[in-house]
Amino acid sequence: QRQLVESGGGVVQPGGSLRLSCVVTGHDLDYSSVAWFRQVPGKDREGIACIGTFDGPRIGVDSVKGRFAISREKNIVYLQLNNLKIEDTGVYYCALDLPRLGESCLAHAYEEWGKGTRVTVSS
Repeated sequence: QRQLVESGGGVVQPGGSLRLSCVVTGHDLDYSSVAWFRQVPGKDREGIACIGTFDGPRIGVDSVKGRFAISREKNIVYLQLNNLKIEDTGVYYCALDLPRLGESCLAHAYEEWGKGTRVTVSS
């Protein structure tokens, strides 16, 4: 049974950093696409970054380019958040899918999701 568990969220001041982790069990990430999404109250969920067998690493939101980075080590996918801004506040989720050759890993209809980790950026 596949399972995704996020961690690493917390409360941080503007300009601070966090590293989010997504531990995946029950699936070999050597053949996968994994994405990080962000849910902000009042806004649609947005795909932040992804990494996969055939695609990525890829950053999907212009406002985080140069500040966020996605990486993978064995069965863990990380999202490094640097120079955090108040508007980065939200719940961050990771999601898993099989890789799809020729398709951006940000475009997948992900069906396997973790429960999320909350990031609060506040002064």
